[in-house]
Amino acid sequence: MTRGPRQSFGKLAKMLKQPTRYWTAVALVVAVGLVVIASAVGVSSLVLTVRNELQAARQLAPQLKGAFLRGDKKAADETLRRLSSHTSNARAATDSPLWTIAGALPWLGANFRAMSEVSTAADDVTRLSAAPLASVLDTLDWNALAPGREGIDLSHLSVARPKLVGAAKAVALSADRLNRIDLDTLIPEIAEPLAETKIELGSLQEGLNTAADVASIAPEMLGSTNTRRYLLMVQNNAEVRATGGIAGAVAVLSVDKGRLNLASQTSAAALGRFSPPVSTDAEQELIYTKRLGSYMQDVNLTPDFPTSAHTAAAMWETRMGSKLDGVISVDPIALGYILEATGPVQLMSEFQVAASGGLPNEIDGKNAVQTLLSDVYAKISDPKLQDAYFANVAQRIFEALSAGKGDPVKLLTGLNRASSEGRILVWSSYTKEQSIILRYPLSGSVSAENVSPAQFGVYFNDGTGAKMDYHVKRTVQLLVECPANGYREVKVRITSANTAPRDAASSLPSYVTGGGSFGVPPGSVQTNVTAYGPVQSNIETASVGEAKAGFASFRQDGRPVGALTIRLAPGQSKTVEFSFGKIVQSTAPQLSVTPTVQPLQEVLLKTQDAECSPVP
Repeated sequence: MTRGPRQSFGKLAKMLKQPTRYWTAVALVVAVGLVVIASAVGVSSLVLTVRNELQAARQLAPQLKGAFLRGDKKAADETLRRLSSHTSNARAATDSPLWTIAGALPWLGANFRAMSEVSTAADDVTRLSAAPLASVLDTLDWNALAPGREGIDLSHLSVARPKLVGAAKAVALSADRLNRIDLDTLIPEIAEPLAETKIELGSLQEGLNTAADVASIAPEMLGSTNTRRYLLMVQNNAEVRATGGIAGAVAVLSVDKGRLNLASQTSAAALGRFSPPVSTDAEQELIYTKRLGSYMQDVNLTPDFPTSAHTAAAMWETRMGSKLDGVISVDPIALGYILEATGPVQLMSEFQVAASGGLPNEIDGKNAVQTLLSDVYAKISDPKLQDAYFANVAQRIFEALSAGKGDPVKLLTGLNRASSEGRILVWSSYTKEQSIILRYPLSGSVSAENVSPAQFGVYFNDGTGAKMDYHVKRTVQLLVECPANGYREVKVRITSANTAPRDAASSLPSYVTGGGSFGVPPGSVQTNVTAYGPVQSNIETASVGEAKAGFASFRQDGRPVGALTIRLAPGQSKTVEFSFGKIVQSTAPQLSVTPTVQPLQEVLLKTQDAECSPVP
């Protein structure tokens, strides 16, 4: 029923007769309402300010990174000034009393507190990390850090190290601050950018830690106080070994105040057999036999490079009577990356004569892999001359590096790419240096702290006794199964194909096919496949194609190891699967593989996750 005018005026008159305290309460409610409205308007304005300032700062971050990489101090200083203005404005807005009050509200308060933490972290990283780095940018000149005729000016790294360490600590504190925020309590508009920021900060922290570690050990390792001598092993991926390929050419690389010199060049085969074998790790001997310590060519049957390097250094000292400071391993693909930076190198005249049958007179980034892993065997029949050819190429490349040829940024980029793919590995005989190297994939360790707790590994060793792996194409993939009995299960799928021509037995040189010397028909490829799982897991089964297969089962440093052998005729392909069960690790699985002739992105396929029903 609609209320009429007489009734409305009557109600108003009644209200007017209420006591004073009634009107006081009404006034108070109205006042609070006005404050709430005003506060809401103020907070909304602050939110817009914080959002706009952080977005502007985020857009400037790539520009600052680009200036750092170019070594452009003027651009870095200007970008840093603008970046600092935006982050300090965002921090000031979130430090206001009104923002603090909003942070105390139920439900929405967590979002205001999270934005405050992000603003503080952004400003701290700008002031305490980016600013110190910009102040030493001229010290970190790329040209000064690259090899040259005068060596490397290692004082630059020593000067920069305290700033790098300080910057890394500042980023670590900010990362810890953000990692304490529970994303599940936030609205998506706040949670999603925060998750991305956490990833970016983690990447920045990793990069700065790496830079600080390099500055810590690089001067000594590059001969700042005493000349260092390293065994250089050139791995030949055409005859695959777990860390890449058989050691063909070896040499001693001496480094004095950053100046490189390659000497004592020989072949691994020239060192002969070691009897009794050099002592190696008992668990690995059980998997890979005593050949690990019997031949230089077989030290890297194991994927654990610290074991391979230590064994190789001991062999060199036994045969040559000289102690080494470490071991460095490279493969022809890594040499190709270096040549892309230095430009082509001319071979010595005697090798140009030997190569008159069709090999190029100069090696560059485009022809290095095919020349060194295939053509050299087709054109040069004498194995000793093949090794000498390898040694000559390596010498010419290091001469180019020592002369300072090429683009320093491109060189460092190529070296970084090679190390990330496992194509450059380093071991130091000095405990302090090695303890730092073990933090990184550069160490080639299968059990060090850089290895993910959910790490899987697939490694290949040639069983043909020849150079047929140039013709083998492989893919490796993880297939994550649905949990069973509370444990995760993962299959490792390895597919290998022999792409050699059908008439490989007659069309390829016997040195390439092996000529049947080790019981493998010419043109066929025999490979020993080894799979590693995470610590505490088990290998349940193995299969080749559709049929279950027997496999040898071992343990190395707590990790399960399974091994079996496959043989491929020309044109044939086979798929091997290892099933791992009782996996307790909840982190995303990762995969490490032997670096082969193929680009790494062709070998590693994307992990396939099964669609599982929710656990009730």
